[in-house]
Amino acid sequence: MRISVERNSGGVRVRMRFEQHRRRWLAVRIILGVLAFQGIVVGLWGVLAPHSWYTSFPGFGMQWIAVDGPYNHHLASDVGAFFLALGAVSLFALIRGGSALAQAAGTGWTVMALPHLIYHASHKPAEMGTASFTLSLIAAAALLGLGVALLFVPPRGTQVPDSEPIEFQIPRRRTGKR
Repeated sequence: MRISVERNSGGVRVRMRFEQHRRRWLAVRIILGVLAFQGIVVGLWGVLAPHSWYTSFPGFGMQWIAVDGPYNHHLASDVGAFFLALGAVSLFALIRGGSALAQAAGTGWTVMALPHLIYHASHKPAEMGTASFTLSLIAAAALLGLGVALLFVPPRGTQVPDSEPIEFQIPRRRTGKR
């Protein structure tokens, strides 16, 4: 709750504004937005252009997948679909709000990202450079960190929008002649 006191011509005005964990909800919205965007972009790329995704992911001149084995259309498009599904769940949680939905999205990302990170940490393709390998580990760890954050950051209950402030008008005491 935020309280402010102001003097005005009618006396003293006390305003109370009840805040419902605004910073935590802002963090949840940002995390869900990042995960929704990432899941939808990677997912659509994998589903609509699996060979391009396989040879070019993550882009920017790096190749994280092609250096790890032969192309498999079915596997590439399925991974794209998994990312697309997680992105859709994250987008739904972002739009609808609420702790349970944010935590459900976080559970999905955590379940996917933990074995994903373990695989990448324990397997470095011979053709992958050190910088690219390090970036792939950071990206995999970020997915896990964001997923876990969604399990613990949302406050309990549903998301409540900011209410209008409550105002009290306390009249001034008059001194002097009437």
